[in-house]
Amino acid sequence: MRKPSRPRRSVLYVPASNAKALAKVVSLAADAVIFDLEDAVAPNAKEDAREALRDYFRTNPTSTAERIIRINALASEWGAEDLLAARACKPDAILLPKVETPQDVTNVTEVLEETDASEHVRLWAMIETPRGIVNADEIAELGLRSTGRLDCFVVGTNDLAKDTGTSLGQGRAYLVPWLMQIVLCAKAGNIDVIDGVYNDFADAQGFTAECTQGVQMGFNGKTLIHPAQIETANRAFQPDEAALAQARAIVAAFALPENAGKGAIALDGKMVERLHLDHATTLLEKGQKSPS
Repeated sequence: MRKPSRPRRSVLYVPASNAKALAKVVSLAADAVIFDLEDAVAPNAKEDAREALRDYFRTNPTSTAERIIRINALASEWGAEDLLAARACKPDAILLPKVETPQDVTNVTEVLEETDASEHVRLWAMIETPRGIVNADEIAELGLRSTGRLDCFVVGTNDLAKDTGTSLGQGRAYLVPWLMQIVLCAKAGNIDVIDGVYNDFADAQGFTAECTQGVQMGFNGKTLIHPAQIETANRAFQPDEAALAQARAIVAAFALPENAGKGAIALDGKMVERLHLDHATTLLEKGQKSPS
């Protein structure tokens, strides 16, 4: 069964411990928000951050943006309580940090199943270590399992650069082979993949260039550290009108009675197959939102 798609052009990190940032979320045009209990929250603020997140979701039971909670690793001293708090909030997804093996995902899946968590609570995986990249294909295979819950990879470029001593400058030239490997594995697993953050939110030109690079590499969107980056990311990752028009034409052609059940049809002088229909449908679902 084909997974439902949704736009993930702009994915904003929001510290769960920052009351001012939480209050602004409902007014932002980000496609998705990652409420962070991990890196953005100091060790002595973890408990307060969880409570703030519970209060936020109680006060805001619905949202037009996709809502994801990033927890600490399950093996850490905060992971178990983070997972229970995240499950109670009933977000769209839970983001797991530093995923390095399929077991890192299945361990959380098992906890969710044992606690009867809704199947609508999905899992996202941070790929941000050398080991995570090496095992990205095996991890992404969980996306092909109906019980795997895995929907998305998020690349942690800062951690990856730190762990490998690789420079983030010069258009991320030295990271590109690894980034493309992550993208390829995600596509093979039929999951989305979100590019890493751009650290200098005041550098609009540099951010735009990196968004363009991400689009060309096949990423579905970009993680953001500041609301000022939302509009640029939305515009960069929005499917262009020509592609949307072609997608609409493919969907309409296959919907004609004479094409019912056909595996391939002729459209505008070209052969179009069912795989093109699947791609067109996905593109239209992700293109439903306007660029801003």
